[in-house]
Amino acid sequence: MNLSYFIASRYFKSKAKKNFITVLSRISMVGVAVGTMALVVVLSVFNGLEDLIKGLYASFDADLKVMPLEGKSFEVDDVFIEQIEAIEGVEILTEVIEDNALVRYGDHQVVATLKGVSDNFIAQDRFKAGYLSGEMSLGEEKKPRALIGRGLSYFLLLNLDNEFELIQVFYPKDPKSGSIDPSSMYNREVIQPAGIFSVEKQIDDEYLIVPLSFASKLLEYGNRRTGLEIMVSPDYNVQKVKTELRQLLGEAFVVQDSDEQHASLLMTIRLEKLFVFLTLTFILAVASFNIFFSLSMLAIEKKKDIAVILAMGGTKKLIRSIYLKEGAIIAFSGALVGLVLGFLICWVQDNYGLVSLGVTSSVVDAYPVKMQWTDFLYTSVSVVIITIIASYRPALIASKVKTTLHL
Repeated sequence: MNLSYFIASRYFKSKAKKNFITVLSRISMVGVAVGTMALVVVLSVFNGLEDLIKGLYASFDADLKVMPLEGKSFEVDDVFIEQIEAIEGVEILTEVIEDNALVRYGDHQVVATLKGVSDNFIAQDRFKAGYLSGEMSLGEEKKPRALIGRGLSYFLLLNLDNEFELIQVFYPKDPKSGSIDPSSMYNREVIQPAGIFSVEKQIDDEYLIVPLSFASKLLEYGNRRTGLEIMVSPDYNVQKVKTELRQLLGEAFVVQDSDEQHASLLMTIRLEKLFVFLTLTFILAVASFNIFFSLSMLAIEKKKDIAVILAMGGTKKLIRSIYLKEGAIIAFSGALVGLVLGFLICWVQDNYGLVSLGVTSSVVDAYPVKMQWTDFLYTSVSVVIITIIASYRPALIASKVKTTLHL
C-alpha cells in the first residue's frame, strides 16, 4: 500500500480520539455527499423535463419541417412533391398551410393559428403523447371537420355535443377598390369541431387543425404552401435525410429537425440547467471549505507526527501527499455516497413517481427524471477540482511546519 495513502486513511479512520477535528472531517464528508446528491437529482430532473418537452412536441411536430427562407409561402406541384418523396427515408410527407385567422364560436371569438394539413396527418398518430377527446377526424371534402386545442376550446366555450353550432373562421383579404361592403374585406368559412386535443399549453391555446382544402379555400392559397412536414422511416437517420433534403432544395428553403423547430425553448432549459449546475457547484465548494479548515487544524495537531516522519527520512513531498490524500478521502467518500444516494432517489422517482407535480390536468403525474452518465462525470470532475483546491493550501502549510522533536 502507498505510504502516504496508508497514513492519510489512518488519520481518517482513527477511533482512538474523537476530537473536534474528526467531527469536522465527518461534517465535511456529509456536506460533500449532500451537495453531490443535490447536483445529480436536479440535473436529472432537468434532463427529464427536456425529454418530456421533446416528447410532447414530437407528438405534434414532424421529424423534419421544410419552410421557405424568404416570404411566407411557396409554390408546389406534383413533380416537386414526388422529388422529395423519392428521397430514401422519407416515409410520409404532409403539406401544410398555416396562418393566423379569427375564430368565432357562438358569442366568443379569438385569433388562433389555423393549420391546414393533408389527409395523411391523421394516420401519423400525432397526439399519442397527449390527450384527445372526441373523434380523431378531419371529415370529408364536402363536410370538413376540425381538431381544436384544449386551451382554445376553453376560450370559445366549445361544446362537442352541440352538433348545430359550427366554428366560423374569418381571414382578411384585399378589399375591392371603392367597395363599401364589409363582407368584401374578409373570407368566411364554417367547420364542425370533431375533437379536442391537448399536447402543450402554447399549442393548446393557439391551434385549430383543419383539412388542407379548407385552409386553401379560406386563405386563397391555391398551390402555395407555408411548409412541408416530413416523417422519417424508423430505419433511417433523421440527420442524413435532412442533409439530402437540403441538397435537393437548395438555399431557398430551410430544413429543420425537431430540436431546431423549438430551439429557443430547448436552449432556455439547457441554460437553466447550466446555471443550476454552476450554483450548486458553488454551494458544494462552500461546503468543501470544511475540508480546508479540518486539514489546517489537523496539520497543527499532528506536528509531532510530521517531525517523526521527517526524522525517519520522509520528505516534504510525502507530507504534502498525506494531506492531499486525506482531503481526497474525505471528499471522495462524500461524493461516492452522494452519487449513490442521487442515483437511488432518481431511480425511485422514475419508477414510482413519489414526488407529484401537483397538477391534476398534467400529461404526467410526477416530476420526470432522466439520469445521464455525463452528469455523474461532470459532478465527479467538479468534486475532484474542488478537493484539489481545498486540500492544496493545508498540505502546503503542513509541509512547511517547523517542528522540533524532543526525545
